[in-house]
Amino acid sequence: MNEKRLLITGATNGIGRSAALALAKMGAEVIIVGRNEQKTRRVLDELKTSSGSDRLDMLIADLSSIEQIRKAADEFRGRYERLDVLLNNAGAIFPKYQESADGLEMTFALNHISYFLLTHLLLDNLKQTAQRQGEARIINVSSSAHRGAQFDRIDEASAYSSLRSYGKSKLANVLFTYDLARRLEGTGVTVNAVHPGLVDTGFGSEFKGFLGWLIKVLQKTIARSPEKGAETLVYLASSPDIKGIDAKYWKDKKQVASSKASFDVDQQRRLWTLSGEITGIAS
Repeated sequence: MNEKRLLITGATNGIGRSAALALAKMGAEVIIVGRNEQKTRRVLDELKTSSGSDRLDMLIADLSSIEQIRKAADEFRGRYERLDVLLNNAGAIFPKYQESADGLEMTFALNHISYFLLTHLLLDNLKQTAQRQGEARIINVSSSAHRGAQFDRIDEASAYSSLRSYGKSKLANVLFTYDLARRLEGTGVTVNAVHPGLVDTGFGSEFKGFLGWLIKVLQKTIARSPEKGAETLVYLASSPDIKGIDAKYWKDKKQVASSKASFDVDQQRRLWTLSGEITGIAS
């Protein structure tokens, strides 16, 4: 990984941070994206110390904001040209309905639109890297929560359900993965999705009542560590065995079947069209 450059979103805690550390230890150049500058700078310093590498950098952006996603992409392109791996990992679940700066339901904005827009803004870098180096990779972190979901529309306040909206956003990650892979055929850029498993990261800590209690119990009893949760991300980013493998859904370093709905081309196209309208990205 000594010659590789990676960009990882959601890298200031949890599996994103663990993946950044593991890949930096392997010799990769790693750029992390965080929302809070003070926290991101502290994490960056800690990663440098823990990895023994100074080949780390950071970008600051609230990835629920279209303007800030564009700013982060501009900053990346201003500093760098090569991009070997884009690891879209930022995400959250929200107990109550919230809207992003762009007026979008927050789960959809952060968990899907950030993947869609940042990927498109960095596609030229990925394609150029693939042409010169023989490959480039996009990894989209999804979840088994996508099972049972259907994508029809963005949830409105009057019908908001945190678990349903989260499941739809994770389905969107897989729909986007398969559609993008089809559109990138022949470019040398591959796209895969991954389920990291239930990880003890404090995810969902904002929930109160029975659901909040249940999440905490599950995280403390059956959840895996962030390091274990990051293993498949690191594998997909670094393993030579993955070269050329495209449009797959992974769990524990193995290809597994995603939901039936994730293969629905009509849902893929509806999502793509809607995402393009929101972001101004032509289809």
